Amino acid sequence: MTALSPSRSKNPAISKRFFLVATAALAASLGLGFAGQSKADDLPDSIGIDYAYYNPVALLLKEKGWFEDEFNKDGIKVRWVLSLGSNKALEFLRGRSLDFGSTAGASAVIGRAAGLPIKAVYAYSKPEWTALVTRPETGIASIADLRGKRVAVTRGTDPHIFLLRALDSVGLTEKDIKPVLLQHPDGYTALTKGQVDAWAGLDPHMAKGELRSDATLFYRNADLNSYGILNVREEFAAQHPDLVKRVLAVYERGRKYAIENPDELTAALVRAARIDEDVAQKQLTERTDLSNPLVDADKRATLLASGEILQKIEVIKPDVDVASVVDDLIDSSYLASLTGN
Repeated sequence: MTALSPSRSKNPAISKRFFLVATAALAASLGLGFAGQSKADDLPDSIGIDYAYYNPVALLLKEKGWFEDEFNKDGIKVRWVLSLGSNKALEFLRGRSLDFGSTAGASAVIGRAAGLPIKAVYAYSKPEWTALVTRPETGIASIADLRGKRVAVTRGTDPHIFLLRALDSVGLTEKDIKPVLLQHPDGYTALTKGQVDAWAGLDPHMAKGELRSDATLFYRNADLNSYGILNVREEFAAQHPDLVKRVLAVYERGRKYAIENPDELTAALVRAARIDEDVAQKQLTERTDLSNPLVDADKRATLLASGEILQKIEVIKPDVDVASVVDDLIDSSYLASLTGN
């Protein structure tokens, strides 16, 4: 039997129905829709967001459940992943177990320079979260004293970059010391147990060392700390730009709440990192600035300076255009559309 075509049908209802179905199919294949017909974008089943002890706003948001409130109505689950350092956040972003990952700004530059397709879309803090730390009995009092010493460090993180820049400032390189590669908590433990001579520290472990042991911050330089940056996978951002804006809107809610309710922020850090209140307060009140979330010109300048020194000390390959890497990394449009800046 020959299939009935619209032109041969003698039933107007069938002809009209055939026309509407065929036209709708064509519109769908072209990504079109009829006037008055809403078509929801394809949404992911889940969004991977990290939390980290060096990102206190994320700790507060995880406790509050505000991401779940925002996305449950769309049937999108929130997958929380713990990042123990920028290196882990970059690893998780590369492996797609995270869609949004917290890193130091300089670490994000390293990742982008190495071909990791991420965008820096938000600054969750301006921290002084790293310094060079030792114990009094080591005799270490200056950067130059690190020559030949065992130094605990987590590669690919802001403390690592801080260490490299500090060494470079006195004409030394990583080859002049004995790096001991450990994650941040283990580096702190190794220092307190005398297993290393110094440590490229990170809060809150660094603050704990100051208050609970004889740890000494023998070299501090706030200008060598790069910003706390929230990165998104570039593919995710291209596919779901509205979801990126919604994530940042929740982050903004959390940042503002943290500023207005510092005791709750402190309590969230205490519970998550399992530290004492005075340790958390030292980190948050003395060394954490939450006032400006935009990845603006000042932050670009800091990231560029970090990238250039990293290239000088051969962490970034010499043929890489660092300025282009930084410009490709930064995308402030998502937050600007929310704040009007």
